[in-house]
Amino acid sequence: MAEPDYQRQDLRQRDIVNHAILVQEASNTMSAIEYLKSQDIHPDVIERVLLEPQRRRGALHH
Repeated sequence: MAEPDYQRQDLRQRDIVNHAILVQEASNTMSAIEYLKSQDIHPDVIERVLLEPQRRRGALHH
């Protein structure tokens, strides 16, 4: 079964997610999850980017 084609909603969400990945690396996953929740990021996105790094879209560039 093919992976769904996820589309970024906007650049703001990209920046929030990239920041959360840095938080996860510097601190821990729970801190990153709480940050993403506070920014109203969809739970499916949170799970994918923090718990399945192989499914991330690419590097952390802007």
